[in-house]
Amino acid sequence: MSSTGLETATERQVDFGHRTLVVRTGGWATRWHGRSVLVCAVLAIATLAVTVWALTLGDYPLSLAQVWAAVTGDPEAGFARTVVVEWRAPRAVAAVVFGAALGVSGAAFQSLIRNPLASPDIIGFSAGSYSGALVVIILIHGSYLQLAAGALIGGIATAVVVYLLAWRGGVQGFRMIIVGIAISAMLTSLNTWLMLNAKLKVAMSAAAWGAGSLTGTSWGQALIGSGVILLLFGVLAVFSPALKQLELGDDAARATGARVERVRVVVLVLGVALTATVTAAAGPIVFVALAAPQIARRLARSPGVTLAPAAFTGALLLAAADVTAQNLLPVELPVGVVTVVAGGGYLVWLLIREVRRRR
Repeated sequence: MSSTGLETATERQVDFGHRTLVVRTGGWATRWHGRSVLVCAVLAIATLAVTVWALTLGDYPLSLAQVWAAVTGDPEAGFARTVVVEWRAPRAVAAVVFGAALGVSGAAFQSLIRNPLASPDIIGFSAGSYSGALVVIILIHGSYLQLAAGALIGGIATAVVVYLLAWRGGVQGFRMIIVGIAISAMLTSLNTWLMLNAKLKVAMSAAAWGAGSLTGTSWGQALIGSGVILLLFGVLAVFSPALKQLELGDDAARATGARVERVRVVVLVLGVALTATVTAAAGPIVFVALAAPQIARRLARSPGVTLAPAAFTGALLLAAADVTAQNLLPVELPVGVVTVVAGGGYLVWLLIREVRRRR
């Protein structure tokens, strides 16, 4: 075990199976598993490579030298600077940041509910955010900030309903998932009704947005969304130790001093806020939040779901899915279509695995 601080004799003698880096700052101490750090570094490099590749692809193909000239502000870049900086870079940045947000949101829910099926896609929170945003689009014709507020209100309202319906002297993960699936089905029907009763032009616009797309993402949306997401990451990091305690079970968490219901409510709100922020900017992009935490867990070989590897995995998944949707298929598709196809296969595998494990 390696540490940046002093180690006791016991720490040097006991091998817990993972190389651990301990970073101490004042009264705070953060532990990083060595393999998790390595996995995050590899995923970051892979995400950077995919992002740079995305900047070269399109109807106006560019070389790496042209992309570098455009990014560094070389006066000789010419039209390439407009293509890279104004058109492609906002979308590429949004794919990375929004993917990280979805990965962290899924990791928070799966850690909180202690079930790999727990994600905002499955338990209805994404559908609630979509409903709130649809109301703003169809009835108010609101701005991006109004859309974000509607998505957040819809997601939190759905979370409150699911939480209350799943409460029976406490919240059990499997019960919350079942209730969430039922609420999600009801909200899907509501969303369909809203679309059918909207004006044709508005309904077509909402349908295109509802497929989950990063097309047309501006720097304003990317930067505002990134700022909100980074703020939510910081708050969630404060509650990360308590979230780890909750993975031991409510009784064990209380015995170690965690305020179980307070932590659960705060983490639920933060997870919904991350999902709502992405939904407001790009529509409901599903299954990234479901798959990223479990893929990250297997890569890092961690005993539980961890936030940082899930963030890097989500960023890579969405960046790769967007490149596939935009450039590698015969026709350009919304990125949500690609994530649905890939995530659907993953969900079938996960369900089969869970059924076999419970036998």
